[in-house]
Amino acid sequence: MLRRERTQFFVVLVSFLLIMLAGCSLGSGQSNTPAPTITPMTLTPDATGSATATPVSDTDWTTYHLNNARTGYIASAPDPQQLTRAWNVQLDGAVYAEPLVIGNRVIVVTEGDSFYALEKSTGQVQWRTNVGTPVPRSSLPCGNIFPLGITGTPVYDPATGLVFAVAEVQPSSPAHILVGVDLTTGKVRVRRSVDLADMDARAYQQRAALALSHNMIYIAYGGLAGDCSDYIGTVVASRTDGTGSLLSFRVPTPREGGIWAPSGPAVDSAGNIYVSVGNGEVTSGQWDKSDSILRLSPTLQYEDGFAPTSWPQDNASDADLGSLGPTLLPDGLIYADGKSGQAYLLRASALGGVGGQLQEKSVCAAYGGLAAIDLQIFVPCTDGLRQVIISSAPSMNVGWHTQSQISGSPIIGGHTIYSVDYVGGTLYAVDVSNGNVRARLSIGPTSRFATPTLSGNLVFVGTMSGVVAATIS
Repeated sequence: MLRRERTQFFVVLVSFLLIMLAGCSLGSGQSNTPAPTITPMTLTPDATGSATATPVSDTDWTTYHLNNARTGYIASAPDPQQLTRAWNVQLDGAVYAEPLVIGNRVIVVTEGDSFYALEKSTGQVQWRTNVGTPVPRSSLPCGNIFPLGITGTPVYDPATGLVFAVAEVQPSSPAHILVGVDLTTGKVRVRRSVDLADMDARAYQQRAALALSHNMIYIAYGGLAGDCSDYIGTVVASRTDGTGSLLSFRVPTPREGGIWAPSGPAVDSAGNIYVSVGNGEVTSGQWDKSDSILRLSPTLQYEDGFAPTSWPQDNASDADLGSLGPTLLPDGLIYADGKSGQAYLLRASALGGVGGQLQEKSVCAAYGGLAAIDLQIFVPCTDGLRQVIISSAPSMNVGWHTQSQISGSPIIGGHTIYSVDYVGGTLYAVDVSNGNVRARLSIGPTSRFATPTLSGNLVFVGTMSGVVAATIS
């Protein structure tokens, strides 16, 4: 877990269904978390009707970096000569998550535990739904987001017409609640706990983006900034209708091993889940599956994994792969990078275990989520974006490098990359071919992991006070 980073419930009138949170067995001799006691899943009174499904279009952005591969690329977008501010809306808390766009709505979630639907062209609030009281600093053992509400990027499900996010809420003690909200009305349709029975919820932070595949929502957990308390990296899955038992996978390390990169799990066409894992407590002996890229089955059974041969030293020095989420590339490849500065090219179908990379190369320390055009990738390095080109060998070749302040998780539209300087509060548009700045716009303070969203000729960025829209012209 990164060491520098990290009202009330709606009154429930109807208790709809009791859910047994059960585990599923894991491969390679691992066992899942014990089956917990009965936990209620509740629906609000107006949730008895079904939501209206809204199909997606070419201008929609329904998940982190556009798709389950996390590539963040729209080929047909216009290239800017300048960026101008279209609107700026203040909301009830900081926005750490990437905004979504469905139709004429921009969906934004806040650390105030609220969902907002904003009119795309004007920023006017169409509806707002608050789902709980965010967790105050006094209730947490460490961390650096206060209060702590909704941090992970939500996901839209066109089959149900629901937007899903995980809210960290404070009834009598902190808890993580999966909420499904009707896109058109803001009504809560699904609401259930996604804490496992033996989790100390205070120790876990849900920073990673949610993923949707085959009617399941995948939720990854890490710890709080400071790596305090007794968390262990975990992935949980829930059906989109909120029924049935939770599936889960826990990294087999005694402590830490957080799955926290903001890009969240990547999902391939078969429904397999790929996650990057942070430093674990083990620093010698048998590999504990930390400092890794892991592949899990759709039912969250462990299938395969990769770790550098330096994993014991990486764990000891907090120099792990967990800071950059995986992106699925053509030809079945994965680029892995993290805090150490070493990059690894992997085969998704055969991750190779310890030292099983196709190639290792010194590239940069990277945080967040990258973007890709085929086998040309753009890495959010701490000292500025870097272009990496993967050849058919396959091998990695480092290309251009931007100014150091342009280090935010990028997206791509047409021939332009959009990235945020979170220190200077500036949105940059740079040329794909050479990294030169095309345009820039002051947007105000953002979180370290702010990443833009693109729809038509508009770019949206979450800030520490709300969301800004920029016009491409």
